[in-house]
Parts: sequence; structure tokens; C-alpha cells
Amino acid sequence: MKFIGNNSEYFEVVNITTDNCDILKTSKENELSLIWFDSDNNKLIIDTKEYLFNTNDIVCLTEFHKIKIEKISSLKLLRFNKPFYCILDHDSEVGCKGILYYGAFNLPIFQIPKEDIEILETVWKVLYMELESSDSLQLEMLQMMLKRILILCTRIYKTQINYESLDNVNIDVVRDFNFLVEKNFKELHSVVDYAGLLNKAPKTLSNLFKKLGNKTPLQFIQSRLLLEAHRLLKYTDKSISEIGYDLGFNDIQSFSRFFKNQEGVSPNDYRIS
Repeated sequence: MKFIGNNSEYFEVVNITTDNCDILKTSKENELSLIWFDSDNNKLIIDTKEYLFNTNDIVCLTEFHKIKIEKISSLKLLRFNKPFYCILDHDSEVGCKGILYYGAFNLPIFQIPKEDIEILETVWKVLYMELESSDSLQLEMLQMMLKRILILCTRIYKTQINYESLDNVNIDVVRDFNFLVEKNFKELHSVVDYAGLLNKAPKTLSNLFKKLGNKTPLQFIQSRLLLEAHRLLKYTDKSISEIGYDLGFNDIQSFSRFFKNQEGVSPNDYRIS
């Protein structure tokens, strides 16, 4: 079911099975997705990596994620565009910037705890009811339900990736770092660059990531570069030198060295594998 507003607002909720799973491979500009699996043994390749999803797993995707379908049983798909609800403009309302979306440390995958399943199911049912209505408050009601889902999912994901080890101020620093990397990874490759944008010492960032048990800030930046390199090598016809230039490397040798150090093979060998 879809909602299309007068100012290009777009919102969609649809049940996906094997019959209509090709919908997952299509995306529009400025579109964000949330996939809730209601069956076991679903297999997707997302940005060249295979994932297995089971009942009550959720994954959050942007328009830039590349999806290949290996096996689909059933899932629920929610999509919305920036005119419908911009999570950047409304970050103070939902707090998911740099966590569910626009933070590429890990693909945001999490399991809904048993105590939250009924809440999410109830909100989902209300979404369907609102999509069938046509009064003047429909847009506001759909936005309200979307915010409830995003807030709940953000809380769950924070718990499952150990954000509870940080206070709210430092969580915001990590979120801002994630988002800044997403915006600037092609131009800025050093921790010092991002520490300056955040008005923090590089050591402060390192200590925060150490508490989370994640990669170092530099490894985070490099992981984002590597992800984009994977996408460009597998899903475009750009030359190796063009890809290296796009990612901010001065020459093909620098890019090839970086890629081989991270991946263990040259960019060309990865492309033809």
C-alpha cells in the first residue's frame, strides 16, 4: 500500500514473498527502507556480501545499497522518501542518524526482542489502517507511526551494539562521526580530519570506539572506503584509476595498495572474481 502526497511525499508498506521480491532491487532517489523478516532462511547479497535473515530480524537500507536476491520466504518492507520524512532534519525526534541510516560501520541488522514484537506489530497494523484512510490528517498520522518505529528500532539497535556503555553526549559524538564519514569519506581519509570537524582530540574518538568494542576510527573510515570500492568495482564499468580518483586517491598505485592491504587481492582480481 502506498501514500503519495501533494509535495512528492512517498510512503509505502508492502508484504514481500517470492512472487514480488524484485521490489527489493528497485529504489528511488532519497529513499530509505526498513525490512522486517517474518520467516526464516532468507538470503540476500547486499553490497557483494551474503546475509542470512531469520524471523524478526530487521535491516535498514538506503538507496545506495545494492541488493541481489538469493532466497526469499516472506518479509515486510517499509519505504519512505525525504519529502515524506527527513531523518536529518528531524534527528532530534528520532535519533537514528548515524545509527540506522548514514553510518556505514556495519550494516544495521538487529533482532527484535520478544517484549517489543507486539509493539511493532501493533504500530504496523495502524500503518495499514492509516494507508486506507484519506482524511486531511493522514500524512501526520503516517509520519507519527513511522517515528514510533524508528525510535523503537534505534533503541533496540543501540542496546545490541553496546551503545549503553556510553552516555548520551558521547553517543551523539559517535553518531556525528558516523554521519560525517558517510558524507566525506571520499575527500577525508584521516581521523585528524574528523576530529577537527567534531572539535575533539583524535585520542577521544579512539577511546569512545574502544568502549564500543568496534574498530578504531581509522578502520571505520577505511571500511567505508572499501565498501564504496566494492560497489564501484562490481556494479559499474569505471576503470580502476577512475575508481581510485573518485575515492580520493592521488594515483592508481595508492588505491591498489590500499585495496590489496584491506582485501588481500588487487582491485582487478576482485572485479573479475
